[in-house]
Amino acid sequence: MDEPERAEPPAAARSPLIPGREFLASRKGQLLLGEWVVSLITFICYVASTAVALMSVPLIEFLWALFTFFAYSTKLNKQLKGIFWPLLDFIRCVSAAIIYFVISLVAVSKYSCAASKAAAVLGFIATIVYAFDFYIIFNDLIEFLKKGDSTDEEPPRRKSGDDDDTDSDSD
Repeated sequence: MDEPERAEPPAAARSPLIPGREFLASRKGQLLLGEWVVSLITFICYVASTAVALMSVPLIEFLWALFTFFAYSTKLNKQLKGIFWPLLDFIRCVSAAIIYFVISLVAVSKYSCAASKAAAVLGFIATIVYAFDFYIIFNDLIEFLKKGDSTDEEPPRRKSGDDDDTDSDSD
């Protein structure tokens, strides 16, 4: 026998803090979830290692990715119109990718315990995830800027003989 499909609860019955399936299935939702998870695991590895001084970066990136995840999933970004969210997200991803890359290099070169090596590897993975996210955001920003700047007609070009500013005495 076929079991009836489970219907998603109505929007009013669902908690506003739990993201919907449509957001979790989207590319942005999956990238933010990936950033969130990798940052948390990297933070745990740094806490357990001798490179504990580097733990603040994954913690900050974890909290920032968590805030961004919930801002997009609860549509807070549409309610706060004073913030240009794609640019803020782009800056977040670029800075995270650069900082993760630098602290991963430091962890690999300076510390020798296994937990710091694991944290460095996870930091390089986080660098790739954040870099992929900022690449996608950059392409979306370029398309947005092209759309806003597109005009179907070009301004008329002046012919070389139509110069009014020239002082020619050919009359």
